[in-house]
Formats: sequence, structure tokens, C-alpha cells
Amino acid sequence: MPALPLDEAGKYVAAAYTVFLGLILVYVVIMAARLSSIEREIGEISELLDRREQGDVQPGEAPADKVTS
Repeated sequence: MPALPLDEAGKYVAAAYTVFLGLILVYVVIMAARLSSIEREIGEISELLDRREQGDVQPGEAPADKVTS
């Protein structure tokens, strides 16, 4: 005999699936945010390399739009 009757266990199974799917959704959102950040950084690096190749920025020099203190 099961620990819970099947008519009562269904609610717990549904809740477990809901929690699991919620965790998967949170994971996907976090990974999408990280991917977006990495893509932005790669774009900035690519732009900086293009500017360096054109002679606008010297090696070791900070880009004009980034102010460091």
C-alpha cells in the first residue's frame, strides 16, 4: 500500500513539478542575463580593438567614454 492514497498524492506531485519548473525558469533567466552581459562586453572589446586598429586608442589607454578614477 502506498504511503498516501493516489487521490491525495496527486496534489504533491503537481506541486513538486511546479517548483521544479519554476527553478528551471529562474535558471534560464539567470543564464540569459549572463549571456546578454557577455555579448555586451564582447561588443565593447570588439569596438575597442577596431578603434585601436584605426589608431584612435593607444595600447593601455582607457577608452574615452570610460572614466577611471
